[in-house]
Amino acid sequence: MNSSAGTASSPAQDESSRRNRREPPATANSTTLRNFLPPCVLVAGFIARLIPARQLFLNPDEALHNLLASQSSISMAYQAALTNAHPPLLILLLYGWRAFGQSELWLRLPSVLAGTAACWLFYQWLKLVTDRSTAFFGLLLIAFAPSLISLAAEIRQYALLLFFMTACLYFSEVAFQRQSTGWMVLFSLSLYGALLTHYSSFIFAFAIGVYLLARFYPLPRRGALFLVWAGGQAGGIAIALYFVLTHLPRLRRTGMAREGFDSYLQRSIYHPGGRNAGFFVAAQSVRVFTYLYSHGVVGVLVLLAFVAGVTWLLRPREVADHEGPFPRAIGLLLILPFVTNWAAALAGLYPLGATRHSAFLAPFAITGACIGISRLIAVREWIKQLTLLACLALCNFFPAPPPPIHPRDQARALMQDATSYLGATAKPGAVFLADYESGLLLGYYVCGHGVVQVFSPVKPMAEAECGRYRVIATSDREWKFSADTISARMDGASRNFGLTSNAEVWLFYAGWINDSAPALTVKLKELGCAEPQKFGQNILACRLKQATTKNN
Repeated sequence: MNSSAGTASSPAQDESSRRNRREPPATANSTTLRNFLPPCVLVAGFIARLIPARQLFLNPDEALHNLLASQSSISMAYQAALTNAHPPLLILLLYGWRAFGQSELWLRLPSVLAGTAACWLFYQWLKLVTDRSTAFFGLLLIAFAPSLISLAAEIRQYALLLFFMTACLYFSEVAFQRQSTGWMVLFSLSLYGALLTHYSSFIFAFAIGVYLLARFYPLPRRGALFLVWAGGQAGGIAIALYFVLTHLPRLRRTGMAREGFDSYLQRSIYHPGGRNAGFFVAAQSVRVFTYLYSHGVVGVLVLLAFVAGVTWLLRPREVADHEGPFPRAIGLLLILPFVTNWAAALAGLYPLGATRHSAFLAPFAITGACIGISRLIAVREWIKQLTLLACLALCNFFPAPPPPIHPRDQARALMQDATSYLGATAKPGAVFLADYESGLLLGYYVCGHGVVQVFSPVKPMAEAECGRYRVIATSDREWKFSADTISARMDGASRNFGLTSNAEVWLFYAGWINDSAPALTVKLKELGCAEPQKFGQNILACRLKQATTKNN
């Protein structure tokens, strides 16, 4: 790395030194323990992510990401990625990764590794801008946040996003402290990775851009470093503009974003004429923290610690150099993503609340909280650590509310039992009727290839071969069957795909079905299936005694 020869300490180092001078002198044993604990936490965080990655069957979103990556060429994978609501980097990474294996654990391993690496980068950054004790609190909070464990155990963009974000934080701080243009180049490359991974990175890019501008003032002292940073920002703006002008308009035309905002994200987008805007922002901000820690009480406590930490950072100080008080710069960094997200949610552009889309706020929420815990709670450090561990254990073992699919209902053994049952019971030539999410899982677990539609033009229902069976699945416009639609879909399958009255038709229903299964089970009795075969609460297989008569 290129660095300047100057040895003057940075504002971050000065602030850290002042804090460290207030800490009691460390003995040899305590120093060894403090050096040993962070790697232990990191290993424990890795194991916490690895276990669900190995034990759970894919959810429908994960199966979709795998399907998009399972194309015949990288060009086709890129085109398939553009049918999704995210930038294409994860799909392109999976395209190459799948060449070495396609088990659930192997497909999830990039997320597991990225999520674990993000914890370590975050800890290293916190050591640079605060002190070792505060950084360790932050490591505990990010390593064992239940939502972050879950996201890092899935084939999703969020662990990769957090890896690039924490890399940006760490590389930019090292670049400032060493006056190194090489480290600033690494920062820019990490920013590009974030922009290519998830659209929430646009909010992050804006926040860290403003923060670094504040750090650069006055510019003449860091001219070379500023020029490298500005060049990197130009590249980031070009990437953002490319997607704003190409991919995002396509998503608007297909109505994909609006469908999400009007369904499962409805509470996370402000609707004029509904709740008061101020109440919406306050309530949804609380829900961000309860989502991160999967527990109402603990989430609120972390939120209070965050508010206390930001208040401490922004308080007036007597000592400040010509570059501005460094704690205030960190305070600015922590509040900007929230303020920008508030504005985006009020404008109907990006959700705010108890959703995985808010995961990008985790580093900022946790930084404020660990500073609040470190600076404003006057008890011994080991007591704080044990209290944090107890709260995190409560969140992980007794989540409130519970996850969409309970881990016991997402065990791989249940899916293996379901596929074995179908293989032993369904006769060659049988037809599986599936909604979109169930078709995604059928493709991965039964057929060994995708059986749902990816590219336009998309039909309401389409047929695909599945070894010795056939699959008739809906398009992504009908993600999940309901009791009101299943009869119409049976009729449509009979009319359009040549099902005779003696055809063997099975309904395969799997995924996020908790809210619809009871009513559907009642409806299935009318269709000739009195006793559906269930494998946990999220997999259902049912042979329909006969299909609707073919319309000649």
